Order: sequence, then structure tokens, then C-alpha cells
Amino acid sequence: MSEENIKPLIQEVIKSSMKKGEKEKTTTLRMAISEIQREEIDKRSDLSDREVIAILQRMIKQRKDSSNQFRSAGREELSLKEEREIETLSEFLPEQLSEDEIKEIVFNSIKSLNAKTPQDIGKIMGSLKLDLQGKADMSLVSRLVKENLTK
Repeated sequence: MSEENIKPLIQEVIKSSMKKGEKEKTTTLRMAISEIQREEIDKRSDLSDREVIAILQRMIKQRKDSSNQFRSAGREELSLKEEREIETLSEFLPEQLSEDEIKEIVFNSIKSLNAKTPQDIGKIMGSLKLDLQGKADMSLVSRLVKENLTK
């Protein structure tokens, strides 16, 4: 997905899904637009696509947590609903990097910053966050950085 004008794109998909009668998709995207608008009001300005991506990622993370909780409570139908919402929201994120690509980027970053101890984690994560935000699960990035520095 291109990183240009995500909010208007979501609004167009809402119109399209309403015409097609896709109620669940429409509801999910309306929640996303509502969250984006709430952030814009708080900030008192329009959000950049990077900020919109961060909101979508936060919404996806919440749904993953809910899905896991529903599944562990034996509520499979609610878990599946959350997973469908994750799918809908994921359509608007940039293509995610594979774990191997992330490992390579983490390794190169550690090497270029000459990091050797766990005390360097903050420095590395700060550098990686700029490059990988929106393209990778930052909890995975953090885990890989810690694994590489505690060897």
C-alpha cells in the first residue's frame, strides 16, 4: 500500500464498502476514521501518513490482544471477528518486512553503531524506529536487538 493520503483512501473504501453492503468492513473503517479524527482534534492539525499508520498499527495490536483473549476464553466467533478487523486495517499499512529482512537490518544497525552491550539497546532502537516504523512489528525488532546484544 502506498503511503500517500491514507485517510482519504480509507474514506473512499468506506463509501465503496457501504455500496457493496459490507457492514463489518464499513464499521471497522469508520472506527479507524473516528480514531484518526480524534487524534487530529487533539493535535489541532491534520496527521501525516506516518501518524495515521501508527494509529492503524495501534488498533491492530489492540485487536490481536482481544483476539487472543477471546480465543483463550473459548469465544472463537469473537476472535474471528477481531481477526477480520485486523485484515481490513492491514490493507492500509505499507508492506511489512519479513523476519529475515528485519534480522539483517538489526544486524547491520548493531554493526554500524558499534553496539556491544545491552546498554546500547536504546541507541539502536532509536535508530531503527525511524527506519522501520510502519514497516515492521517493533516488538519483534526489540526482541531481535536484545537477542543480538545478549549473545
